[in-house]
Amino acid sequence: MASRDPVADLRRIAFHLERANEATYRVRAFRSAAATVAALPADELAARVAAGTLSELSGVGDVTARCIAESLAGEEPVYLRRVASTAGTDLTAAAAELRDALRGDCHSHTDASDGGSPIEEMALAAVELGHEYLVITDHSPTLKVANGLSPARLRRQLDQVARLNDALPDGFRILTGIEVDILEDGSLDQEDELLARLDVVVGSVHSKLRDESPRMTRRMLAAIANPHLDILGHMTGRKVPASGEGDKGHRAGRTRPPSTFDLPKVLAAVVEHGKAIEINSRPDRLDPPKRMLTVAVEAGCLFSIDTDAHAPGQLDWLGNGCERAALCGVPAERVVNTWPLDRLLEWTAGHK
Repeated sequence: MASRDPVADLRRIAFHLERANEATYRVRAFRSAAATVAALPADELAARVAAGTLSELSGVGDVTARCIAESLAGEEPVYLRRVASTAGTDLTAAAAELRDALRGDCHSHTDASDGGSPIEEMALAAVELGHEYLVITDHSPTLKVANGLSPARLRRQLDQVARLNDALPDGFRILTGIEVDILEDGSLDQEDELLARLDVVVGSVHSKLRDESPRMTRRMLAAIANPHLDILGHMTGRKVPASGEGDKGHRAGRTRPPSTFDLPKVLAAVVEHGKAIEINSRPDRLDPPKRMLTVAVEAGCLFSIDTDAHAPGQLDWLGNGCERAALCGVPAERVVNTWPLDRLLEWTAGHK
């Protein structure tokens, strides 16, 4: 495939960002990278792409380096596709419309694991927000640091949810669930019999996040193929400063780089098995990164916009995920928590 002009692609991205009145620092990142690349001999640029050393250049960060590499490979940069696809769209209105379409939240934690409030407080907060349901997804046994639920404790929680549902307002329902650890071999960290009883199963990687790409890819593919898994939670495991994403990396706050894996293979498996990718709305996660989210949209994936809330007030974070979804062109009809409850449960039951 013939290469594209990376300088032109970087400048085109900057143009779209300027037209959308994005922050000056974000525009400057792409214009600075374009100036740096324009001054480089073509052979040096190709050598740096091959060696993975583009981001060592002044004015080039990880995001712009990725755009340059994609352009030289003859591919329209993912970032350019994203900003071009939403050009002229009122993203604030689109995000608000998507938020209004959400009927519930498929990822939340209580004080049974590492959350701060009991189930009933989380449920009542969800009612106040206008939700039709809230999925309780406390952690599984292996994640001891988060007080993950043993099979016996999870069974008791299921009984508790049944009792609470009898007392909650009409039109609202607590759904049973779990954020189950994806273990190193790709298996899920809970008994199959219990997983089969749950309404929604979110599966996430919490350990060995820096595994080599082939190993992480095998791990994720095995989990996605598991009939009990419904939603792939915070798929890269990254941590970002709550203020959002940068280009050169993150220097302040608690940060963690994204895991590496074969993204096309993982997305193809998600589509093949009819699973969903979570758009995690936590300000310190915002996972997956926008470039991956755009690729997932193009691959035909389903999505679930969730808060991963650990306290009642955090249930109001759905807007963060909706903004990212609108920015990346996620269709509302492919967001599973916009579906009527009976359709959502039919979808999850169809995986078992």
